Amino acid sequence: MVNTTHDILQVLRQQLLPVQDITFLSDRLEGQQPDARKSAVLLVLFERDDTLFLTFIRRASTLRAHSGEIAFPGGGVESVDFSPVATALREAEEEIGLNAANIEILGALYPVFTVVSNYLIMPIVAFLPDGLGELQLQKSEVDEVILVPLQGLLDPAIAHTEEWTRNGMTRTIYFYDYASYRIWGATARILSMLLEILVAA
Repeated sequence: MVNTTHDILQVLRQQLLPVQDITFLSDRLEGQQPDARKSAVLLVLFERDDTLFLTFIRRASTLRAHSGEIAFPGGGVESVDFSPVATALREAEEEIGLNAANIEILGALYPVFTVVSNYLIMPIVAFLPDGLGELQLQKSEVDEVILVPLQGLLDPAIAHTEEWTRNGMTRTIYFYDYASYRIWGATARILSMLLEILVAA
């Protein structure tokens, strides 16, 4: 397994999908789920004190859907967005005040469809070479920014899966319990794809 930030970033640059491919893949999935709503999330990596962190948010407890859950910054595609990257960056700026001026887009992960909320999610992975910077939370949507060392998420002891059946279909649900936080659902599924790349390397 790779350990240094330089090596991790090199692996991700090589193994992630080119961002232009994710639109094609999501269009294929949308054909299977024609009523799905398209969205994009941003997996923000940055280094602090020689440690690589991944950025999560805790959704506001006042939201009607998925309130209080751990997620990546992101949201629905809007008419002003010319690409999934544009959606992810716009939503990250709106939700946490992320300054994307010097951001490096490393690539994309495979789209994820959520059965319950009917979203087709396009995950974009990015690195902030100058650090996270000063954030400004949109309190109506975000209660907290959670910064987790990537190495901590690679600990197999914090991960497990469960088989859930809905409408006659059984699916594998991923869970990561880090400190007092439970990461699960679509966010955990996306996280598992990222971690699998690093473990394989």
